[in-house]
Amino acid sequence: MLHSVSAKMSSLLAQKNERSELIWKNVLISFVVKGGGILVGLLLVPITLDYVNPVKYGVWLTISSVVSWMTFFDVGMGNGLRNKLAHSLALKEYDEAKAYISTTYIVLLLISLGLFLIFNIVNPIINWNRLLNIPETVSEDIQVIILIVFSSFCIQFIVQIINVVLAAQQQPSKAALISFIGQLGVLLAIVVVQWFVTSSLTALVLVLTVVPVVVTVFASSYLYRTKLNSIAPSMGSVDFKYAKNLVNVGSLFFIIQIGALVLFQTNNMVIAQVLGPGAVTEFNVSYKLFSIVIMVFSIIVTPYWSAFTDAYAKEDFQWLESNLKLIRKIWLIISFTVVPVLCLLSKNLFSIWVGDSVSISWPLSISMAVYVIGFTGLMLNCYFLNGIGKVRVQFLLYLVVCILNIPLSVFLCKSHGVVGVVISNIIAFSIMTLILWIQSDKILRGKAFGIWNS
Repeated sequence: MLHSVSAKMSSLLAQKNERSELIWKNVLISFVVKGGGILVGLLLVPITLDYVNPVKYGVWLTISSVVSWMTFFDVGMGNGLRNKLAHSLALKEYDEAKAYISTTYIVLLLISLGLFLIFNIVNPIINWNRLLNIPETVSEDIQVIILIVFSSFCIQFIVQIINVVLAAQQQPSKAALISFIGQLGVLLAIVVVQWFVTSSLTALVLVLTVVPVVVTVFASSYLYRTKLNSIAPSMGSVDFKYAKNLVNVGSLFFIIQIGALVLFQTNNMVIAQVLGPGAVTEFNVSYKLFSIVIMVFSIIVTPYWSAFTDAYAKEDFQWLESNLKLIRKIWLIISFTVVPVLCLLSKNLFSIWVGDSVSISWPLSISMAVYVIGFTGLMLNCYFLNGIGKVRVQFLLYLVVCILNIPLSVFLCKSHGVVGVVISNIIAFSIMTLILWIQSDKILRGKAFGIWNS
């Protein structure tokens, strides 16, 4: 199979297809940049655990998971913009592209301001310590910490649009570079803070939230003044009729995002409530190691979303079929070579990485390995279907997930601990991957009718 994939990639590149060349150029650059990001991310965990402790670190992970939910309140406009912008750029409609970008910034600014005002009304009356099951040993003001995190996310909510614009232009490697610089800034800032401030969750949160926002703001300003000048946002290009188009496209994406929120972001909350914040650290340290596979696979498939949009707009169905088959073969290779090896080495890797500060069991490592295989299988079919705008089946699947996942996670967490939450996710991934794989094949064979083609 390795020979088959290598031959397929060589064949695609030999065709001098501009779309394929751009994809693999981004893949190669992203491997370098995200490789650095993975290294920085791995270094951050022991440094952060050394600065605070596993319980405080678990509190941060839980708070950031809860507050990050606000990124889903863009009503699907981010993914709507990605598809609409990629379509406009494919057809060289640059004025329309500029209008879509400008309008998205204004709408998300209004949403962000509304969320910030509502939060400042409800924040003083919420007992966060009880809601998040924070132990009394954490003596810092959680309301202030959450205010810092929420404020930073409100700004990030707006400025992260640059990542969508770069993705739509099939340049996700530049978005990865922005993220890497932000991570590097966080690492350096934490090292400096350790010299001047004794173990402080508040100081840690300030560094982790503010530094990436500052980096993204400067990157956006630079890119819109240079490489992206022709589609840079401006008040004169704002037109709310484009907001309606974005919402129409993004409404199904919005429900999908809510479903993804339930599937991925509630794990920390469930574990914190059932087992306590310390167990959240155990889950996230395990996930952090195995998510290296997800990061590697995402480097490969991320450029494909907008490339699929471009190919679909130009009715290049042969390219669609050959490239979806290619990334499926890559997924199989990773699933049955890289993941098992990582699982076998995980015990030693955890020991080298975090020492004795966190203990990861074999059952958790094995279940996390299966989790990664299921997640990446789901990802590849979602990227294809998202790119061509066939998302109604996903929409219905995520509705079911929203209803079933939390109670199933709670039940399995009580009976099997942290592993139970992972098993709940694996069940959801398996069902969704099977159905979306069938839909993708139907579309490629021209046999998708009714809901399968919407």
